[in-house]
Amino acid sequence: MPAVVAQDYPRISEGKDFAGLLDERKLVPHAHKISSSKVRQIISDAVKNANRKASRAILNIPEKSTDAEMRNIFLKEGRKLLEYFRQYCGDPPATAYQCLDRHYSEVAAEQFRNRTLQKERMNSGWRYQFMAHDCAQASRRFATVSQLATAEADFNVTIATKNFPKRKINIYVSVKNRTNTMGGQDWPKAIAALEAMAKNDPNRSEPYVCVFGIAMERGTRYMKAKRGGNYYSVNTEVWLSDFFWPFFSNHSYEEIMNAVLDALIEDGKRVESATIGITVPRELIESFGVCCRETGLVDEKGYFTDCLKLAFFLGGIELSE
Repeated sequence: MPAVVAQDYPRISEGKDFAGLLDERKLVPHAHKISSSKVRQIISDAVKNANRKASRAILNIPEKSTDAEMRNIFLKEGRKLLEYFRQYCGDPPATAYQCLDRHYSEVAAEQFRNRTLQKERMNSGWRYQFMAHDCAQASRRFATVSQLATAEADFNVTIATKNFPKRKINIYVSVKNRTNTMGGQDWPKAIAALEAMAKNDPNRSEPYVCVFGIAMERGTRYMKAKRGGNYYSVNTEVWLSDFFWPFFSNHSYEEIMNAVLDALIEDGKRVESATIGITVPRELIESFGVCCRETGLVDEKGYFTDCLKLAFFLGGIELSE
């Protein structure tokens, strides 16, 4: 990637910890506090939209399904679970060794819970993206707020500077639950992609700053640095929850989290249909076993006894006869 040119927006010049970061003191401040009832509505809408966007239901079985239809659904889901096992296996040899002499039912239950947890994280991520976007709109602080997008930036805003109301800063925001949502090796690519989008945005005419907003991790903000000490980009910042939520909503992180909990309690629904205490449908476990037998991964009693065959399957390698 070509050398990144530092954008001409107000930056903090003093101190060591925050030098070079966007200087919020030179931006127009919040002049409006979103009401509790409006925050509650934003959260309720975000929960509904997130549920539509990343459904938590592992098994979508119509209420009036016949026995034959349900068998077909379970068989289909059993194949999906086996494919999930292969797709998300980080280390085929180690996983195959860990599964040695284990029954398919034990492995199926474990993979089902892993898959459920992954879907919950997706749902949670969408919820906070919707919330941050809608809070930015309701806050009245920003000159413009874009629609939610599917590209690198979830949304972008423009904000005026103090004393120079016609001078605006473009902020491109990618919302993440926590910093560990992405692995260390993924950050450089994500930073480059987000900045490339901001740099090449045909609708932008003012300086830009790129932000990875972290919804649920305490702290303020910083820039991601390479091992040698240089930043991946001097125009990209990581905003942790204690800075992120006040900036876009004029509410503290504690206030936002309390409001989310209150909203979930008031709705009377356990939206976090979680992995704790979950009962794995017996029919799904059995269909997973059928698929394992068809693939030749288990013996006649349903146990994984051939490490090499399982390791090659998980690694996408054809086993020679």
